[in-house]
Amino acid sequence: MRQSLLDLTPERRIFTVGELTEEIREALDRSLGDVWVRGEISGVKLAASGHYYFTLKDTAAQVRCVCFRGTHRFLKFKPKDGLAVQARGRIDVYAARGEYQLLVDWLDPVGHGALQLAFEQLKKQLAAEGLFDAARKRSLPRIPWRIGIVTSPRGAVIADLTGILIRRFPGLQIRLYPALVQGEGAVDEVCRGIAWFSHNPWADVVIVARGGGSIEDLWTFNEEAVARAIAACPVPVVSAIGHDTDFTIADFVADLRAPTPSAAAELVAPERRALLESVAALANRLAHHARYRIALTSQRLHRIGTEKARRVVERAIGLALQRTDDLELRARDSVRSLVIASRKRWSAVDSRLREQDMRPRLERSRARHEALSKAAAAAVRGRLAESRRRLDLAEARLAQLSPVSILDRGYAIVSTRSGAIVRDAAAAPARSEIAVRLATGRLRARVLAEK
Repeated sequence: MRQSLLDLTPERRIFTVGELTEEIREALDRSLGDVWVRGEISGVKLAASGHYYFTLKDTAAQVRCVCFRGTHRFLKFKPKDGLAVQARGRIDVYAARGEYQLLVDWLDPVGHGALQLAFEQLKKQLAAEGLFDAARKRSLPRIPWRIGIVTSPRGAVIADLTGILIRRFPGLQIRLYPALVQGEGAVDEVCRGIAWFSHNPWADVVIVARGGGSIEDLWTFNEEAVARAIAACPVPVVSAIGHDTDFTIADFVADLRAPTPSAAAELVAPERRALLESVAALANRLAHHARYRIALTSQRLHRIGTEKARRVVERAIGLALQRTDDLELRARDSVRSLVIASRKRWSAVDSRLREQDMRPRLERSRARHEALSKAAAAAVRGRLAESRRRLDLAEARLAQLSPVSILDRGYAIVSTRSGAIVRDAAAAPARSEIAVRLATGRLRARVLAEK
């Protein structure tokens, strides 16, 4: 009889490293599944792939974490060293290093609201990029004839906006891009609305509006995509989100922040009546200035004409006096020449008479010479007197023709505002303005009545 030996040694199972790692992964997944872990973030790194790597630690231990690119874009804030958080995710094993790690799906800050933290982080980032700088903000057009609005087509916001715009300035063109302003899909629709006005050169200004609400209700306008869409818009953008105390990232990026949607309509559209009154006042000022300039020009032209006439008269008188002086000098020279010649002849005769002792003939010659001298002198004086008489007559006639000399006798020259001389009462009707020139000075007057 044969005996069989029983081998009671347990069967040995040999794992490869990869198999063992896989077993551990499955075991951890079965036992833990979806977990929440509280700790402090440390060693944050953003890889070129877009994944975040960091460590969660406390005073006793630490665990490596990874947040993939497709996940962290839905987080309300980005991981940052020193933040105390609660992380939700699944335990996994990174086989290449034989380490377990937490695949993070969500992060909530501990002791700080997630939304407020995300708001502050994005605000700091965009401010560093210069999106809030006053230098890049554009002024609104004085009269925007075409106004684009991105908001919900339902509710009081669009009704308030359109009502105020139409009341303040009838005739404005308003175009609405309907968009969700809260909830899933709101960010994409608001961005598409702003992009539509950016790519279609129609609007002069764009209003992005939403009514009041909590920070969660207004969060669409705290998203980075909306902020960058506003910054990229080629026309001025007015942010009208919530109430006066509500601030969003869109408010800081927009060219102008309105405290409420109604206030946005008042800031964008001027009041037509006030604008027309301003235009009328400017027109009146312009007309008054034009009339003043015309009056000054008329006075200057009139003065130039009068001065020219005076210069012509003075020149004519001066030339006449010059001719008189010339005649007088020539007459004096003629008389002097005659006298000298006569004296020479008398001296010659006297010498001959002395030689011949012909005193009677000399006396007769002397008498004849004196008579001739007196006659010549009388003729010269007569010519001078006639020249002086003619000169006085010319001066008197010139003085009578001068318009300035007439004023010295108490007369005045009356002209209209255009400078035309008034010769007939019909040329200056009642309530018209006239200019009166006196011998000394000028007057401006208004005609009370026409008789």
